Amino acid sequence: MPLPRPRPSRRPRGPRSLAGQLFAMQVVLMAAVVAGCALFAYLSTQRQAEAAARQKTTAVASAVADSPAVVAAARTKDPTAALQPYAERVRRAAGVDFVVVMAPDKTRWTHPDPSAIGRKYLGHVGPALRGRIVPETYQGTLGPSVRVVAPVRDPLRGGRITALVSAGITIETISAHLRDQVLAVLAVAVGALVLGGLGTYVVNARLRRHTHGLDAAGLSRMYDYHQAALHAVREGLLLLDGEGRVALINDGGRELLGLPGDAVGRPVTELGLPGPLTGALLAAGPRVDELHLTAERVLVVNSSPVSDGERRGSVVTLRDHTELQALSGELDSVRGFAEALRSQAHEAANRLHTVVSLIELGRAKEAVDFATAELELAQALTDQVVGAVAEPVLAALLLGKAAQAHERGVELILTPDSRIDDGLLPPGLPARDLVTVLGNLIDNALDAAAPPVPAAAVRVTARADGGELLLCVADNGPGVAEGAMEEIFRRGWSTKAGPGRGLGLALVDQAVRRNRGTLTVDRAPEGGARFTVRLPLHAAPPGGPAAEGGVR
Repeated sequence: MPLPRPRPSRRPRGPRSLAGQLFAMQVVLMAAVVAGCALFAYLSTQRQAEAAARQKTTAVASAVADSPAVVAAARTKDPTAALQPYAERVRRAAGVDFVVVMAPDKTRWTHPDPSAIGRKYLGHVGPALRGRIVPETYQGTLGPSVRVVAPVRDPLRGGRITALVSAGITIETISAHLRDQVLAVLAVAVGALVLGGLGTYVVNARLRRHTHGLDAAGLSRMYDYHQAALHAVREGLLLLDGEGRVALINDGGRELLGLPGDAVGRPVTELGLPGPLTGALLAAGPRVDELHLTAERVLVVNSSPVSDGERRGSVVTLRDHTELQALSGELDSVRGFAEALRSQAHEAANRLHTVVSLIELGRAKEAVDFATAELELAQALTDQVVGAVAEPVLAALLLGKAAQAHERGVELILTPDSRIDDGLLPPGLPARDLVTVLGNLIDNALDAAAPPVPAAAVRVTARADGGELLLCVADNGPGVAEGAMEEIFRRGWSTKAGPGRGLGLALVDQAVRRNRGTLTVDRAPEGGARFTVRLPLHAAPPGGPAAEGGVR
């Protein structure tokens, strides 16, 4: 006997998307609202139809009861002959189902069904016999009906009640009229439901596109992933809206820009950032790998506008370039030192050839004198630098810069009062910052004092003075114009054209501020510019006097 084949298991359906859930919820809610409105309209229409029937029958019965023809016919021996045609005319004209005129004992004189004439009226007439007009719903010969009984008074008999008039509309007639109204209400409800469903579908289709078909749990997970990724990225991410306010910033951006936790929602202009950096963040066009300085960092800024016909804001990424810039400066110094060594090696080769040639010519004494003089000249500067500056990083920097100066035809002079003992610099004063400060100041001085300046010279002072490290670099170049004293430390300012210019002094200013020092610039006695840097050799408390250092 063959075994039955197992049915393939149905693949479990995943959770419905958020748009689908909202669509189903809105359809159910709309159907419930429309059904409730239709039910309310039905009940209200039913009450209104019954009330209208009572008003109409009351008006018809009262009018017939007050008719002189009815009062006169009630006095005759055969009221039916005069009243039956009259009652039928009134019934058809008023749009009611029956108009019955009867004797006080309930004997019918008129009826829409002639066979019912002479029979007893089915209904209550007690209140009418007492002179009242009372509506009621009663089961009569024509079925359940809404009816009114009104008394007929004869003025010639002292107002005595001589007859009764009943007018009514059957429930079937009311129901038929109500059915027509309910069908109209249902048609409107179905139309509203269809239109509402189509509108809801369109809105939810758009929502589905925006949510990529994700359900509520998926959107929650995406938000959690977004937040985790946003704060895990070390690079800074900054989102600005169309009005230049911070819409979103991650932890890396706050750290790189030094912003407080309440930066979101504030305009960029109120964050206390440097002017060039603020301008770059608010720029309308894209920015690619621009270098900008803050109080403590060198940042690479990239920005891209977000727009769909009109400006919606911009996305800004920030990368910390501080260490790379410092390493780049050190690399430039090493490269310059290597070039100087190459130049010195070339000069040494020339001098060696000269010594060899003098020996070959038999002038040994002149060869010894020439070689000794050159060795003394080279060793004198080395001995002076090593003897005055025991800090190895600064000593190496000064020797390298001296070689560069010699190659460029500039005399580098270390003043006699220079003195820095080994171990004097505190751990909080990085040697890298000293290389940045002194190296850039000497480079600028060499550029300013380079030939054709006559007797080009750069004078360097480096000493510990009263708990401070004093670094002073002066040259005999053209100097700095009076109006440019404050501008020279702005990124991009330079008297020379070309890429990469205008960053050295800005980095010097940044390093000095970072180490709570002061930087001043004035005119040197030799006629050029003199830059003086003072860095504290002890830790200054935050917000103390040393923290207010800067350019003066």
